[in-house]
Order: sequence, then C-alpha cells, then structure tokens
Amino acid sequence: MKGFFYIYDMKYARLTKEQLEELHPEFITFLATQSIDKQEWDDLKENKPQVALQEIDVFSDMIWERALTNVRFIDHFSNDYIFLFKCFDDVVLSYVINSVNSKVDFLTKEGINWLSENLSSDEVVIQKGKKDISNNRNEALFEIIKQGGLISKGELYSKLEILLNQ
Repeated sequence: MKGFFYIYDMKYARLTKEQLEELHPEFITFLATQSIDKQEWDDLKENKPQVALQEIDVFSDMIWERALTNVRFIDHFSNDYIFLFKCFDDVVLSYVINSVNSKVDFLTKEGINWLSENLSSDEVVIQKGKKDISNNRNEALFEIIKQGGLISKGELYSKLEILLNQ
C-alpha cells in the first residue's frame, strides 16, 4: 500500500461512522489484511485522507456484500403501499399491497390494523410479482434497500402467503 494510490469505484455505499464504530474489530482485521497497522492508519487519515476513505469504501462494500448475500426478505412501507419481497439466489418474489381508501396510512399502527381487518375487502388490492435478478442479485437487493426497504425475517410475507393460499 505504501506509495500506491488507486481509484476504487464503490458498488454499494460507504458505511456510516456509527456502523464503522460497531464493526471496529472487523475493520481492524480488514486493515491488518491490507498490511496497515494503527500507526500507518493514523498517518493515512492525517496525510492521505482520500486513501483512507478508499480503504473504508472497500471495507464497506465487503460488509454490504456479505450482508446482502444473506438477505432473504425485505419489507418496504409507504403511506399507501406495502412491498414485501422474498429473495432467492436468482429471483425475487413480491407482494404489493395498496388501499383504494386514501385515508389509510400504512406508516401508522392504525393503518396496519385497518389492513388486517380489511385484507379481503374490495378496498385492498394485492398484486403478486416476480423478477429475475440472476445477473446482479445483491445490487438489485441493495436498490430496494436504498429506496427505503428494510431487511426483515419475513413474518409479514409468510403470513400473507398463508392467507392468500388458503
């Protein structure tokens, strides 16, 4: 690394300061694999901040890649839509739920309660989808997360799937 400068094009997003602090032991191990000790790291931060940021970017992508590889479900809520995703290696299955009742807000507890009480009414529209992601699975999942999706355990997806298949 000494005297070597390269341009790294990030695949995902730089981890936040809080995320890096949480992953501090892993980051130290990562730096060690790059033959960067604490003294050299402190020097990079002080004298070559662009190189230090690139090391953080490489580490961030590595962490995102590992996390995304393990993602099986993503939930995305907005005022009038709920998107539930079940993620496989090459395809994402989805349920898109929305209400024709403009007073319903799925971002509130009342909206979710309303949905559970009216799931089979004409005011609720549920669409099923399927998308091929075999070319770039993790990048496709990251796009969903960037748009507000949250990695989940799939409870809602699974419950909805059972209800719809009865």
